Amino acid sequence: MTKDTPIQAEVVKKHIADCRITNIGRASIREIKRLIDYIEKETGTKFIRMEMGVPGLPPTQIGVDAEIEALKRGVAAIYPDIDGVPALKQEISRFVKLFLNIDVDPYHCIPTVGSMQGGFAAFMTLARKDQTKDTTLFIDPGFPVHKQQHKVLGQKFETFDVYDYRGDKLKDKLESYFKKGNIHSVLYSNPNNPSWICFNEKELQIIGELANKYDVVIVEDLAYFGMDFRKDYSKPGQPPYQPTVAHYTNNYILLISSSKAFSYAGQRLGMMVISNNLFNKQYPDLLRFFSSDIFGRAMIFGTVYALSSGTSHSAQYGIAAILKEVNEGRYDFVEIVKEYGEKAKIMKKLFTDNGFRIVYDKDEDVPIADGFYFTFSYPGFTGDQLLGELLYYGISAIALSITGSERHEGIRACVSLVHRSQFPELEERLKKFHEHHPLT
Repeated sequence: MTKDTPIQAEVVKKHIADCRITNIGRASIREIKRLIDYIEKETGTKFIRMEMGVPGLPPTQIGVDAEIEALKRGVAAIYPDIDGVPALKQEISRFVKLFLNIDVDPYHCIPTVGSMQGGFAAFMTLARKDQTKDTTLFIDPGFPVHKQQHKVLGQKFETFDVYDYRGDKLKDKLESYFKKGNIHSVLYSNPNNPSWICFNEKELQIIGELANKYDVVIVEDLAYFGMDFRKDYSKPGQPPYQPTVAHYTNNYILLISSSKAFSYAGQRLGMMVISNNLFNKQYPDLLRFFSSDIFGRAMIFGTVYALSSGTSHSAQYGIAAILKEVNEGRYDFVEIVKEYGEKAKIMKKLFTDNGFRIVYDKDEDVPIADGFYFTFSYPGFTGDQLLGELLYYGISAIALSITGSERHEGIRACVSLVHRSQFPELEERLKKFHEHHPLT
C-alpha cells in the first residue's frame, strides 16, 4: 500500500480497529457504511460511496402528496388491515397484470415493511408448510441479508453461484438439489443484486417447470422491477413485459419493492404477491404453527400478524397513488430510473480504462445491461483485498464474497449515490490506484 493516497492509511486502520472489523471483505453492508461515515467525519474527505444499494433520486412526488393527504385525513390514528388497504391491493393487482401479464386476485397482494419483511415472512411460512422439506435454495450471487434472515430464524439453506450454469446447464444443476426432496423454496433476484445478470425466458421456464415437478415454491425478488434497460418495460398492458417465472408455474411468491423503482425507500413499503393457486393451497403441516392450513391465511393471520400487524397506513396510500398513475399510463417510472443505467455505463468505462475488469459481464453470450449495480476486479487482488486497498483511495463498495458468489476476486459497486459531479474525482482516484498498482 502506497503512502501517497487520498485517505491516510493510519486513519483507515484506526477506524477499522475501532469498529472491530477483523476482515473488511467479510464486513456487512451496514458495517461498511458506518466505517466510511467515521472516516469521512474525521478526514473531511468525501468518499466515492458505492457500498449501499439505496436510491439516489428524489422520492416520487405523487406518493408524497397522497401520503400527506392521508395523514391529514387522520389515518395515523387508525390501525390498517393486516393484509393492506383495499385501494393499494387493487392497484398492486392491476400493476402485475399490466406489467407482468399475470392475473392475481387483489386479496393475494399484501403490503409488507419493505421487501425485506416480505422475504422474512415468506421464509418463516414456507419452512413450515411441509415437515419433510426444511431447506431454502439460493440461486446466487444474492442479497446477503436473506441468508442472515435464515441464520436468525435457525433455518437451513443451500446455495450455488449461477455464473457457470446459465441456459440449459441450469436444469441439471437445479434438479440435483430438488431431487433430494428437502428444498421447499428457491430465491433469486431478477435483475440480480449484486451481479446485474438477468434470467432469460428459457431459464425462467426451466425454473418454473422444475418447481411444478418437485412442488417447490419460487420466491422471485423483483426489487429492480423494469430496470433491465435493454428492453422497454414501461408501457402498461403492452409487451414486452417484465420477465417472470410466474408465466411458467403457479408456485410463486413475488417480492416487489417501492425503494428503487419509485425512490420510496424511506417509507419501508414493499409488496408480496402470492399466486392464486399457492394462496389457496392447503398444507396440513401448517397447523403445527398456525390456525389455518391454507397457505395465504397462514401467511397473513399467522406470520405477518406476528411480525408487524401490517405496515404504515399512510405509506400504503402513497404507493397506491403512484401505482394508479403508473397503471393508467400517466407516470413512466422506468424513464426516471434510466439515470442509473446511464451512470453505470460511464462508471464502468472509468474502471476498465484504468486496468479494472468487469466480473459478471454476460447473460450467456449477451453483454450484461448497465444498471443499478456492476461488479469489478483488479488483477492480483482478491475481492477482500481489493476492497481494503480501495479505502485508502476514498472508494467504498462491498466484496462479492458476502453475496454467495464464487468469483472471489470481485467487488460490487452501486451507482446510485455517486453523483455525476464526482466522476472527475473518481477518475483521478482510479488513475492513482492504477499508477500505484501497475499491471505487467
